[in-house]
Amino acid sequence: MADGSKAKTTKHLHGGVELEREGDEYFQKRQLQGGVAGWVLLAGLGVAYVISGDFAGWNFGLGEGGWGGLLIATVLMATMYLFMVFGLAELSSTISTTGGGYAFARRAMGPWGGFLTGTAILIEYAIAPAAIANFIGAYVNSLVGWDGWIVFLFFYAVFIGLHLWGVGEALKLMFAITAVAVFALIVFVVAAIPQFDPANLNNIPVDTTAAGASSFLPFGYIGIWAALPYAIWFFLAVEGVPLAAEESKDPARDMPKGIIGAMLALILFAALILVTAPGAAGSDFLKESGNPLVEALEAPLAYGGQTIVSGFINVVGLLGLIASFFSIIYAYSRQTFALSRAGYLPKFLSITGSRKTPTMALIIPGIIGFAMAVLNQGDLLILVAVFGATISYILMTASHIILRIKEPDLARPYRTPGGIVTTGIALVLAVAALVAGFLVDPRVLTITAAVFALAIAYFGLYSRHHIVGTAPEEEFALIESAESELH
Repeated sequence: MADGSKAKTTKHLHGGVELEREGDEYFQKRQLQGGVAGWVLLAGLGVAYVISGDFAGWNFGLGEGGWGGLLIATVLMATMYLFMVFGLAELSSTISTTGGGYAFARRAMGPWGGFLTGTAILIEYAIAPAAIANFIGAYVNSLVGWDGWIVFLFFYAVFIGLHLWGVGEALKLMFAITAVAVFALIVFVVAAIPQFDPANLNNIPVDTTAAGASSFLPFGYIGIWAALPYAIWFFLAVEGVPLAAEESKDPARDMPKGIIGAMLALILFAALILVTAPGAAGSDFLKESGNPLVEALEAPLAYGGQTIVSGFINVVGLLGLIASFFSIIYAYSRQTFALSRAGYLPKFLSITGSRKTPTMALIIPGIIGFAMAVLNQGDLLILVAVFGATISYILMTASHIILRIKEPDLARPYRTPGGIVTTGIALVLAVAALVAGFLVDPRVLTITAAVFALAIAYFGLYSRHHIVGTAPEEEFALIESAESELH
C-alpha cells in the first residue's frame, strides 16, 4: 500500500464490499488526539459551525419569500433541526466515532448507505466554507477595500495551518472567537431595537400574480418553500458535533449535552436576528446584502450611515464568519479522515502528522473549497451546501428510525424524546427542504448529481473492494451483523 502499512485482504464479503484487515501499524499512522473536548467546548463547536449564518446568507431568503415566508420557513427548519439533533444525540452517544453521520448510516443501512451519507456530508462541508469565504470577502472589502481570490487564499491558508498546529489549540481558539462573535450579535440586537418598526418587516412589494400573495407573503405561498434553504443557513452544520467524538472526553455523556445545547442557542440567535435586522432596516433593503447586519444599522430607515456600533459589528462580525469557516474546516477534515481510514476514500487522506491532525484531509478539500470560492457565487454555493446537507439529513434521520426498529435493545445512554415520531417529522421536513433547493435553482441538482456520480463510480469500481473491516465504524456494523447471525 502507498503508506507502507501491511494489509491482509480477507475473503469475506459484507454488504457487497470486500473487507481488508489492517494491523496496528496502519492505525498508528491514523490517530487523533483524544480527551481534549468536554460538553461546553462541544457546544461551542456546534455554535461555531453555524454562527456565520446569523451574520450573512439568511437574508437572501427575504428575496425568495419575504419576511413572512422566511419566518415560517425558519420555524419549520428550526423544528427539523431540533428534532434531528435529538436523534443525533442518541446516535452519537451510542456510536461514538469520528465517522458521525456516515457511521450511523453504515450501521443502519450497510456500506452503500454509509458511503452515500458520508459523501453528502462532504459536499456540505467542502462547499459551505467556500460560501462563507465569499461573505468574508464582502466584510473585508467593506473594511479595507480588499476582495477576491487573495482574501480567500489568505483565510484558507491561515486556518488550515492553525488546524495542522493541533486540535486542542484549534478548538480553544475557535471557542474564544465564537464567544466574541456571540457578543457582537448581542451588541447588534441592542443597537437595532431602538430603530425597530413593525412596518419595516413587510415592506417588500407584493407580487399580485402569486397565489396567496400579501404584504406578509409578498411572493405567495410558494415563497415559503423557496425560503427554506436560506432558513437552513441559520442552523447548517450543527449536525457536525458528533465528528468530534474520538477527541471528546466522554462521548456518551458529552455529545448529547453539547449538540442539544448548541441547537437551543442557535434557535435563540435566529429568532433575534430575524426580527431585529429587517425590523430596523426594512426587508426590501436587506434582501440582497452581502453583510446584512452592518447594512441594517447603516440603512436610511435605521441610523442612516456609519456609526461606531456598525463599525464594531463590521470588524467583530468578521469573527463570526471566521468562526464558522474555521470550524467547518475541522468538520470536513474529520469526515474525510473517517471515510479514508475505513477505505471509502483514498487511504493516504487519513494519515495524521506528529500533532495528531489529518494533514491531507485538511489540505485537499481546502484546495477544492478555495477553487469554488473563487467563482464568487455565494448564494449558489449556499444552495449546493444545503442540498448536500438535506440529503444527509434524510439518511441520518432514517438511520435513527431503522436502528430503533432493527436494534431495539441496543445500549442507548441517551434516548430521543418521542422516539421515531420525532425523527420521522424531521425526515419529512428534510425531504421538503431538499426539493426546495432544486426549486430555487435547478443548477444545484446538476452540480450535486455530478459529484455523487463521480463518488459512486469510485466506490463501485474500486474502494468497495478495499474497505478496512477493522476501522471503528466498520467494527460497529460488523458486531451488529455477527449478533444478527447468532440469533
